[in-house]
Amino acid sequence: MTQPQTELDFEFTPHGSAIDEAPVVILLHGRGADRHDLKGVAQVLPEGSVLVTPQAPHPGAAWGYGGGWAWYRYVAEDRVIADTLLDSLARLDHFIEALPDLLEDRLGITPGPVTLGGFSQGGTTSLAYALTHPGKVHGVSVFSGFLVDAPESVIIQGPALDDTPVFWGHGTDDPAIPFSLGERGRTRLRVEGVDLTTFDYPMGHGISPSELNDWMNWMRSRALLHVDGVGL
Repeated sequence: MTQPQTELDFEFTPHGSAIDEAPVVILLHGRGADRHDLKGVAQVLPEGSVLVTPQAPHPGAAWGYGGGWAWYRYVAEDRVIADTLLDSLARLDHFIEALPDLLEDRLGITPGPVTLGGFSQGGTTSLAYALTHPGKVHGVSVFSGFLVDAPESVIIQGPALDDTPVFWGHGTDDPAIPFSLGERGRTRLRVEGVDLTTFDYPMGHGISPSELNDWMNWMRSRALLHVDGVGL
């Protein structure tokens, strides 16, 4: 069997022994981090599920983001350099298309429900991907991200998320992506009738244990952690 190719470096982190049709959670790291940054989240996932952590394609150093990687070049508030984001979205789409073959090759399994999410830039990128690639993932999780204001690249269309629920957690004291900026994006999604569930936390820019617990409960409530009628 020819090994599948992808343009993104990545890590697979199964929780225990991965099983056929198990839930697959793709999490994208934040600005200046790498594919190892969110691997610890695997421990809160159900036994048998798989965490997938791709690495952003853009070296962060060139844009002043340190030695890690970035999904796009940030401008201000909810604005980004569109071409940099579009490049990442195209590579991410290629990665998600190749994922079933990658899982078969590396772990010998076929995937069940696939959800996409991320922290900070990763959350922003995940939301942009779902809006521009309808039906490719079963759910989207935003941890302290924002909704990009780039009509030429990320157009909000209600039908794009008709069958894709969105989790959005945000710290009310976030100094990096202010809570007000998160609320701006949430409001735009609500206007479009997106199935949006939000949680607010008295914290800065990060992911708290409470948020992970709320996220797991949300995933279960949307049947994103179930396969063939078996609760995980």
